[in-house]
Amino acid sequence: MPVSTGTAQVVPEPGRPRAATLLVNGVPSSFVDLDDPGLLDFEYMQHAAAVVEVVARRRADLTVVHLGAGGCALARAVAHRHPAARQLAVELDGELARLAREWFDLPRAPALRLRTGEARAELTRLPDATYDVVARDVFAGDRTPDHLTTLEFAREVRRVLRPGGAYVANCADKPPLALARAEVATIAAAFRYVGVVAEPAQLRGRRYGNLLLVGTDDGELLDDAGLARTLRTLPVPARLLDDGEARAFAGAAVPRHDPEADGAG
Repeated sequence: MPVSTGTAQVVPEPGRPRAATLLVNGVPSSFVDLDDPGLLDFEYMQHAAAVVEVVARRRADLTVVHLGAGGCALARAVAHRHPAARQLAVELDGELARLAREWFDLPRAPALRLRTGEARAELTRLPDATYDVVARDVFAGDRTPDHLTTLEFAREVRRVLRPGGAYVANCADKPPLALARAEVATIAAAFRYVGVVAEPAQLRGRRYGNLLLVGTDDGELLDDAGLARTLRTLPVPARLLDDGEARAFAGAAVPRHDPEADGAG
């Protein structure tokens, strides 16, 4: 079906008539099961949900902003697990957002508000210290737009987060993981602590895949024993790199900057 930025297609899951994958311009964007709103099929979303759970244990009034909505699979799961949570999903493609609400039985406002707009522009409009989690899952094709990977952007995320909050960013990369290493260096420059979650083979740079990058000013978040245990016991076990390990993973990579920032001075 045509949408503002291309095409959207819902592909039913064989043998599960109420479960489907949303393809945006031919690329898998979300997996949604209408009978199980808490189900997350994409592994990086399982990783993000595990981080959200750590934050949620400390927040009775959990607030989450999703930059990049797609089928809102993560937002549906958070709403299912935490009915009192308040969430905002920002989607560039207004028609896609409308169809997602129509197709996937999304929670209504104030549990989940949908806003049409460009992710960074909408982020800059949010007040200081208003969200516990900022989740970035924005792609143009198979890559996150560069302006959402810079230090200047990460500082905007930090501004919007409440104390103890977390930034979780989906980073798709291929060997030798140059982009992921640069993004880790970037997040490390904006936050006191940085972490990486991925399958061990992905961390070794053996194939294209998704890494979840985490930024926080709360040193206890990445040291949470429950988080590491949850990640290890997922259907596809994942490894958590803590701050020291993540900085070692970044190696000699340097933070990414907006072009105008690179030219300043």
